Amino acid sequence: MWGGDEFVSTPPSKTVRFGGTVSDILMKYSKGDTSDYELLKHQLTDPDIKDAQIINWLQEFRISVTSLSKEFEQLISVLLKLPWLGRSQMVIEEYLAFLGNLVSAQTVYLRPCLKMIVSNFTPARQIIREGNVDISDSDDDDENLPKNFDTCHRAIQMITRYVPSTPRFLMPILVEGFPFINKSARTLECYVHNLLRITVYFPPLRREILELVVEKLLKLDVSASRSDIEDAEESSASHKNGADKSTEEALFNMDEDEDLEDMRSNLDSGMMAHPVAERLDYGMCVVFSYIKDICYVNGVLDLDKTKSLYQDLVAVFDKLILPTHASYHVQYFMFYVCSFKLAVAEAFLDHLWKTIQNPMNPALIRQTAASYIGSFLSRAKFVPIVTVKACLDLLVSWIHQYIDNQDAGSKAFCDIALHGPFYSAAQAVFYIFIFRHQQLLDGNMKKGLAYLQSLNFERIVMCQLNPLKVCLHSVVSLFAAITRKYQLVFCYTIIERNNRQQLPVVRSSFGGDSVQVFTNPLDSFFPFDPYILKRSRKVIHPLYQVWEELSVKDYEELKQKTKRVVSEDEEDDFLKGESLQNDGVIGITPCSPDSFLRSPKSIGSPPIDFSFCHFDR
Repeated sequence: MWGGDEFVSTPPSKTVRFGGTVSDILMKYSKGDTSDYELLKHQLTDPDIKDAQIINWLQEFRISVTSLSKEFEQLISVLLKLPWLGRSQMVIEEYLAFLGNLVSAQTVYLRPCLKMIVSNFTPARQIIREGNVDISDSDDDDENLPKNFDTCHRAIQMITRYVPSTPRFLMPILVEGFPFINKSARTLECYVHNLLRITVYFPPLRREILELVVEKLLKLDVSASRSDIEDAEESSASHKNGADKSTEEALFNMDEDEDLEDMRSNLDSGMMAHPVAERLDYGMCVVFSYIKDICYVNGVLDLDKTKSLYQDLVAVFDKLILPTHASYHVQYFMFYVCSFKLAVAEAFLDHLWKTIQNPMNPALIRQTAASYIGSFLSRAKFVPIVTVKACLDLLVSWIHQYIDNQDAGSKAFCDIALHGPFYSAAQAVFYIFIFRHQQLLDGNMKKGLAYLQSLNFERIVMCQLNPLKVCLHSVVSLFAAITRKYQLVFCYTIIERNNRQQLPVVRSSFGGDSVQVFTNPLDSFFPFDPYILKRSRKVIHPLYQVWEELSVKDYEELKQKTKRVVSEDEEDDFLKGESLQNDGVIGITPCSPDSFLRSPKSIGSPPIDFSFCHFDR
């Protein structure tokens, strides 16, 4: 299986060659005679070199491998560039044997050998000549790719038998060889696939490789905003409609433009119109497939393997995902692995809960953890209502305890810098309630209402910290409508007073001064908002809870309530002396929910503002 010394050598085939044997050439070179040495390099770089010639040379190099010291580095470089993959099995076996002999006799060449192998983790480059211009492109149609990848992994494992420290040298090479962000989606897909495949036979490298993959995908994710992707898809759909019209007009035209057909083919193939989103989609497909292949053995969930993988994934999540604001898709690897077993989902929720509770964590990390726990409980279909209630009990209890601690102090006023985790936890509770209230009330309405009353929402919204002033308007509006419907708490008086206190902020812009308000003072986001990558979305969609809008009646009631204005002469002694304190001015940012939830293209998200939304889907 391994090649190497087990390979049975055959007598060198008769080939046309010039110069002496390899051992003679190396000896002459050591004495200063370089003529045959240069001739040898020239023959090895011949693009028309035959299989028999390669085998002949490799067998001679194996005999002289102990003489190939560092002074022959240039010659080894030529050998490592030989086109050995995709050739006959005899060439492949002989080349693997040569690599094994080389690294065992001359460890100085370990890194160049590994770099050569890793360079074959992506489709080979080919030159396409268009007019007078040479264009480099990847050979995506190479039928030998799967076999070549198998051979590359076999080579790495074989080298490790001779040099056990190979994994330590391999990781930096994998980092260095990662394709640039502008490479093709197919190139990224192949490289990520091969990286993750290494983790199967080098388990100690798994966490580092997962970190590398997630880090690179995260860069793609944050560089393509949700609004940019949706705009690209909308523009693409418009082009498609234009193409359909043009096709109808050219129905009897035998010279129909081939480019038109190519464009329609791309639009119907499931491709993302946004190039960065297209690359990310391929990468996420590979990650999802890997997670399933590791956790399921012959179609049956392996709990030990799932637990082990979860531990690595949650470590990567803490290191890379949690500190990153407003990534849109990459974090779904945690959503997916949690869907395999309720115990895994509960472990993830417990991890987030501990992050929120720990006062040693930075406030922003605690706030983001609260966003994750709220979004996860709201969107994950596989999390049962009993688990949702358990998490709500923990969050609400912590919120009430926080209010108790603040009531006796001098900091009981609305200040994001002081109480950021509190506001994020409150928003998470409101968000969970919005999505899950129907399930909480199903079965036994009386019992469900009693449970919701026990949460004492009234105390939370009436407290001096005033969370309704800080939480997103979309969340506050929906929470107010639903709690009013079930007579749990009446929020509108507070909302109206908060609106009157919400002073506009004048900012300078190219077109003059513009007036903005604090639309998202927490700079919060919902990490499990609708997943919009076309291919990989098929994995997430069956597990995902989409937004179910309120009825038209509820909407009309809410609209009437939000139009009410408290008279200006009404005494406003609620939260007297309160001011919204926060470092810096925060407006609508590209990463904030307010910047994209308003768009009707974000199917599955609650509307940002009822005054802009319709219920006639």
